[in-house]
Amino acid sequence: MKSLEHVELDLLRKYDRPGPRYTSYPPAPAFTPDFGPEEFRRAILENNAVRATADLSLYVHIPFCDTLCYFCGCTMLVTHRPETIRTYLDHLKRELALLRTWIAPERKVTQLHWGGGTPSYLRPEEIRELAGFTAELFLYGEDPEVGVEIDPRGLTFEHMKAFRESGFNRVSMGVQDFDPAVQQAINRVQPEEITRRAIDWARELGFRSINVDLIYGLPRQTLESFARTLEKVIELMPDRLAVFNFAYVPWLKPHQRLIRPEDLPPPEVKLRLLKLTIETLSQAGYVYIGMDHFAKPEDELARAQREKTLYRNFQGYSTRAGADLYAFGMSAISQFDRIYAQNHKELKRYYARIAEGMPATAVGYRLTEDDVVRRHVIMRLMCDMELTKADVERTFGIRFDEYFADVFPKLEEFVADGLLRITAEKLIVTDLGRLVIRNIAMCFDAHLERMMRERPIFSRTV
Repeated sequence: MKSLEHVELDLLRKYDRPGPRYTSYPPAPAFTPDFGPEEFRRAILENNAVRATADLSLYVHIPFCDTLCYFCGCTMLVTHRPETIRTYLDHLKRELALLRTWIAPERKVTQLHWGGGTPSYLRPEEIRELAGFTAELFLYGEDPEVGVEIDPRGLTFEHMKAFRESGFNRVSMGVQDFDPAVQQAINRVQPEEITRRAIDWARELGFRSINVDLIYGLPRQTLESFARTLEKVIELMPDRLAVFNFAYVPWLKPHQRLIRPEDLPPPEVKLRLLKLTIETLSQAGYVYIGMDHFAKPEDELARAQREKTLYRNFQGYSTRAGADLYAFGMSAISQFDRIYAQNHKELKRYYARIAEGMPATAVGYRLTEDDVVRRHVIMRLMCDMELTKADVERTFGIRFDEYFADVFPKLEEFVADGLLRITAEKLIVTDLGRLVIRNIAMCFDAHLERMMRERPIFSRTV
């Protein structure tokens, strides 16, 4: 089996095409406004009728930021008005309380995540207020995973202390790139020393896991500059890294027009940046989980993959499989059983729904039987990097080879390139195949052709 310490550029080049990230199946473009607030409310009640004691995962979206990062693809808002944040927090608390009335009281939270935007843009007293309000509403299980995304810029020790004293035990921080020229080009000037300071504070306060986010393919990025960034990050010894492919989509995110196309690395350099990243982090001892995630061998994420309990949701790879995800705030997406429900992305519409005493659902989706089968297959391939046909057959009462007869011809090129092995019993993704796992998963996607034809919005797979 070929080692990830030597990545072949020709293979990356061949499979560099648009495709979903499969944080859900079907992907979010399949969601429809036909599934609205009342459908979501009924789905919650149906879910609790059959899963009255099942674990909960909560996601809270804090959209506000101090400045605009030109690369950003998140649902966010720049504000310097405390009253704007106050109004949002009040509506967020109303939404939490509203949905809590429909969720079975004995269900326990095993995972909580605050994302954004910039959750650390809240004041320390606001952090304690929102976390405390959530803890009053929901029961927490034993040793829950409680994570938050922070921005080292503007961060104080009091912010970190407020998070830790509120029960947060995992922290994720954006770095993107340490090179000053790159930081200037993306309007995210973040001196190296403040990132180091944030990590030192996290360790001093006893956060048990630290994640660092990087992005390759940013303007003015070179192989030499990104190699230095990787070296510095390795020195910081985070438990996990997420190294994302920069999706330059100015037709979807107009603020990305502030990035000059001529400053972006050409496709060949971008592929070499990915190759450099995988080889450097692998040599440093990190396990390549798949997609854009790396973890230390002893990290819970790596252990979950070895034990085949890894899971994917809208936050990416997760270790708490089996928990139903309820999401709060503008644009947030809930996911449970056969249901996806996404809140409005516009603040006024989000506020209006909550003021009416209804969920802020804008679009959603109810999976068909076929969707459930394909979601399972895609999930297990992306998490376990292998799939046992008999397991799928027992779970769904199908004959795997017959059910997916139209898929096998699509998989032949992956087999020929040494990215996938197919036996009578299993599909096995090779080490190199992890680099193109999105492409392999796409072969099982029954919605992809229509979505690509109607609205080609997906980022490139490598």
